[in-house]
Amino acid sequence: MNYISDILYWISTGLLVPVIVLLIILFGRSLLLIGSFFGQYMSIRKTESLLRGEFDSLTPGGIASLGERIPNVRTSLVTVYIHRMLEVRNSRPHVERLLADFEIAADKDLAISKTLTKMGPMLGLMGPALVGLSAGDISSMAYNMQVAFATTVVGLFASAIGFITQQVKQRWYLQDMTNLEFLAEIMKEEGKCVK
Repeated sequence: MNYISDILYWISTGLLVPVIVLLIILFGRSLLLIGSFFGQYMSIRKTESLLRGEFDSLTPGGIASLGERIPNVRTSLVTVYIHRMLEVRNSRPHVERLLADFEIAADKDLAISKTLTKMGPMLGLMGPALVGLSAGDISSMAYNMQVAFATTVVGLFASAIGFITQQVKQRWYLQDMTNLEFLAEIMKEEGKCVK
């Protein structure tokens, strides 16, 4: 039994440094996510009011000139897909594929937020569990508690950033998907009107 517990102790001691390194990487990635999230927010603010105005008054006859009225901004995923849909608007299967591609692209953008949300607490709480397996040395207990507290805080910080950005981005992408589906339905009506 001593042999098994020694093996577990060596494994847990060996995992402490990789867990701390991964937490530092997650912390850095969460800071980068805050910056990109702010940039995305500014882009969405610009395009949201424009799209709302255009889509509120959109008719099947206005589809042809819609591409000229909406700027093709590469930083806005929805405007990129609007222009791509307008290019293939006479082909219903292509439009459906673009709608599916948009969902995949949106999910890909949410991946880092989801990862931070799940991995932050796991790694943050692994730190105290691993540090708590010290050899019973009282003099190093204060240091171990400091590391345990720091890993927990960093893990929860990364998780909070991931959770908040995930919730907000999901709402954005839901609104964008609604707009794209509305555009697809208007395109379908346009095809019926032409026939």
